Amino acid sequence: MELDSRTDRSFARARGRAALAAGVLGILLAVGGCGASGDSSGSNEKAADSKYAPSGERAGAGADADGAASSAEDRADGKPSGAKAAPKPGAAATHVIRTATLSVEVKSVPKAVAAARGVAEGAGGLVATENTERLDDTYETSHLVLRVPQDRFQEVLRELAGSGKLLSRTSNAKDVTDQVVDVDSRIATQRASVARVRELMDRAEKISDVVALEGELSSRQSDLESLLAQQSSLKDRTSLATITLDLTPPDAPDDEGRDEDAGFLDALGGGWGAFVTMLRWVAVAFGAALPFLLTGALALLVWRALRRRGAARTAAPAGTPEKEGTPAP
Repeated sequence: MELDSRTDRSFARARGRAALAAGVLGILLAVGGCGASGDSSGSNEKAADSKYAPSGERAGAGADADGAASSAEDRADGKPSGAKAAPKPGAAATHVIRTATLSVEVKSVPKAVAAARGVAEGAGGLVATENTERLDDTYETSHLVLRVPQDRFQEVLRELAGSGKLLSRTSNAKDVTDQVVDVDSRIATQRASVARVRELMDRAEKISDVVALEGELSSRQSDLESLLAQQSSLKDRTSLATITLDLTPPDAPDDEGRDEDAGFLDALGGGWGAFVTMLRWVAVAFGAALPFLLTGALALLVWRALRRRGAARTAAPAGTPEKEGTPAP
C-alpha cells in the first residue's frame, strides 16, 4: 500500500513536470512566432522600401537630367552654370532730373563766359542760353544756361564754382523713374491699339465703318504723339542736367552800394531832380488850368465894360446944365 502511494506520487510529479514542460514549450513557441512575425514585417517594410526606391532614384535622375539640360542651355547662351538670369538692361535703371544754380563773382566776365562754354562743351554738353548785359562802360554781367551729361554733372559744377568767388549755389534732383516707366508702358499699349484699328480698317467693307475707324485712328494717333512728346522731354531732361550760371564782376555797381556811399553831391543831385519834377508838375497844372483862366478873364473884362457904360448913362441926366432965361423957382 505504501508502495502504491509512492508510485502514485511519482506519477503525479511526472505529470506536473510534463505539464510544466508543455507550458514552457508553448511559451517558447509563442515567443518564436512573435519574433518571426516581427522579422516578416521588417522584411516586408524593407521590401516596400526597395519597391519605391527605384521610382525615387528615377525622380532624382530626372531632376539631375533637367538640371543638366538647363546647365547645358545656360552654357549654350554663354551664361555660367548655376547663375541666376541677369535682369534686362534698363529694368532697374533710375531716371533723375538734376538742376543747379550758381552765382559766381569773376574778375573778367568775358573770359569766364568763354571758360564756362569750354567746360560744358568739353564734358559733352552745350550752352542752351547766353545773355550778357552791360551795366556801364566798365561793368557787365552774363547769364548762362548749360546742359551737360548726367555723369559729368558734379564735375562740371566743381569746375564752374572754382572759376571765381562763389556767391551762392543751389542743387536739386527729382526722381522720375515711375513716370518714365508709366509713359513707356502707355506708349506700347497705344501703339498696339493703333495697329488694331488699322487692321480693322483693312477688313472694313462699308464706307460708314471706314469713316468711323478713321476718326478713331486719328484720335489714337494724336494720343500716341502726345505720349511720344512726353517721352522725348523726359529723355532729354534725364540725360542732360541743367546748370544756370550767373557771372558778375567784383566791383559792379548796385543800388545798395549807391545808398551806402551817398554824399553831398548825391543829395544835391536828388534835390535838384525833385525841384525839376515839381516845376514840371506846376507847368502841367498851369497848362491844364489856362483855358479856364482865359475864359474867366475875358468874362471879367466884358462885365467891367458893361458896368462902366451903365454908370455913365445914369450920371448924364443928373449933371445936365439949366437953360439961360429960365426963372428960378
